[in-house]
Amino acid sequence: MYQDILYEVDDPVAIVTMNRPDQLNALTGRMMAEMRHAFAEAENDPAVVGIVLTGAGRGFCAGADMQGLSATASGERGQAEDLSDLKATPGNPAMGPNFEVTYSYLMSLSKPLIAAINGPCAGLGFVYACLADMRFVERQAKFTSAFAQRGLIAEHGSSWILPRLIGVGKALDLLWSARKFTGEEAKELGLADRLVEEGKSLQAAIDYIKYLAEVVSPTSIKVIKAQVYRHLNMELRDAMLETNEWMAESLVREDFKEGVSSFMEKRPPEFKRVGGD
Repeated sequence: MYQDILYEVDDPVAIVTMNRPDQLNALTGRMMAEMRHAFAEAENDPAVVGIVLTGAGRGFCAGADMQGLSATASGERGQAEDLSDLKATPGNPAMGPNFEVTYSYLMSLSKPLIAAINGPCAGLGFVYACLADMRFVERQAKFTSAFAQRGLIAEHGSSWILPRLIGVGKALDLLWSARKFTGEEAKELGLADRLVEEGKSLQAAIDYIKYLAEVVSPTSIKVIKAQVYRHLNMELRDAMLETNEWMAESLVREDFKEGVSSFMEKRPPEFKRVGGD
């Protein structure tokens, strides 16, 4: 089914690989539809605890395919490719309408999404990386927002998420200047959650998800992710009230009983995996 990505499940990890290495994994409409479809597959698979997004070859993602951008700039748009077989609706509907616009669905995925950034990360690829839950970045990786140097604005939620990740001034610098910066600076800025050596980002992300699968409840992961992103949009009172409601629900789940029992019995927990709702 997939032409522009690779999809692999290695319990408990789903790996989505953008697979146009000769074009530094530049995004096409098909690739984005395939990724959306693959994320839905991973979300519905109870074997999957977390998802890793990475790029084939020496790059993560160079942004939107330049041929497509050139056609858009010149007003020459060809006939749209039929992607009806890739229709999918990933994401937790309980997250609400804030997470139903273009790429905001990435934050509503009910499972962790980690970007394993192994090389150039630019433009729309930069947006995908920012909207992932965590970024594991190799030292030699190069970043640029790119938008302003193409006469564009901060695209698809980058003006919302980037200041929340690194602060307003730093975000404006990266968005205004579109300057290139390395994985090491990404760590200094707070954009990279883990800084790893060349060739190590994918395995580091896989190992992290395997660790989560061993020690924590997948349902807790799902609810905590929903809390964090929903509560960024709420007043404190509303966030606290929702937390109290969801906490009461967690106290009657089997996972709570298992969490306490495993602690008392000094053994690893055996939590239930989750698929789609």
